[in-house]
Amino acid sequence: MDKEVNPHQAEDDDRNASILIYVNGELKPRNEAQVSVYDSGFMLGDGIWEGMRLHNGKWAFLDEHIDRLFEAALAIDLDIGMDRQGVIDALETTRQANHMETDSHARLMITRGVKNKPFQHPSLSRSGPTLVIICEHSKPVVPSGIRLATVAHQRGLPMTQDPKLNSHSKLNCILACIAAEKAGADEALMLDVHGFVNTTNSCNFFIVRKGAVWTSTGDYCMNGITRQKVIDLCLSNGIPVSEKNFSLVDTYGADEAFLTGTFGAQTPVAQIDGRKIGDGCLGPVTARIRELYAELVKRNVS
Repeated sequence: MDKEVNPHQAEDDDRNASILIYVNGELKPRNEAQVSVYDSGFMLGDGIWEGMRLHNGKWAFLDEHIDRLFEAALAIDLDIGMDRQGVIDALETTRQANHMETDSHARLMITRGVKNKPFQHPSLSRSGPTLVIICEHSKPVVPSGIRLATVAHQRGLPMTQDPKLNSHSKLNCILACIAAEKAGADEALMLDVHGFVNTTNSCNFFIVRKGAVWTSTGDYCMNGITRQKVIDLCLSNGIPVSEKNFSLVDTYGADEAFLTGTFGAQTPVAQIDGRKIGDGCLGPVTARIRELYAELVKRNVS
């Protein structure tokens, strides 16, 4: 078992020390890229973001990521200040300035911008949005299996903070991750408001039982792009798959478990709450899904 693992592990790359970061139309060296302390994202977590992977000079599933970004902006009544093509152009400008072609990751962040007073009301953000794009050389290191711990923190109801929203306000998930770490695990397994298994603090969660793939209903978690790709791949390749309610009892008895996310794709789970899942390593169904997903990415960026 890896000592310190998470679904976002990447190989060290010295080139990241000299990357250029996009900040509101300007490309700035890493140590000079700054936003105001009055920025609504820094002050209140008032913003949205997307993470994307670069393969062979193209961003995988770009349209879906841009769709989700603009949908999130609409949901929080944030005027991005540019159209879809403008955002894509900014992303490409950043990629090209950093001479990136593959094994790279982009974090695109948009906040409501700089406030004129340090208070909550959105009308105090009067200077327009802040757009930051960080592109890093980032080759994933997929662990042999990560450890999950079930925590008390939930991904809650839509009327509090809709878990489907990719917002900057991630404190609930961070606290869940801290609780898992203190329990000796790498990532938190979070339940929904009814006590059913839901998601982890940063990824979507799947189990495999007798060859069938299960994931949550999606009512209380981020409906991830990679999550949906896995469901679609199962449906089109004869792998039984269900979005359903299931309990920790079902989870502990699973033959395999894995996480999905834009960065790590499919990350195997070795144990949950100290219980070994299956053989404690990458299982055959997860391996098959990983192969199918890699082929899908290749087709998407070809």
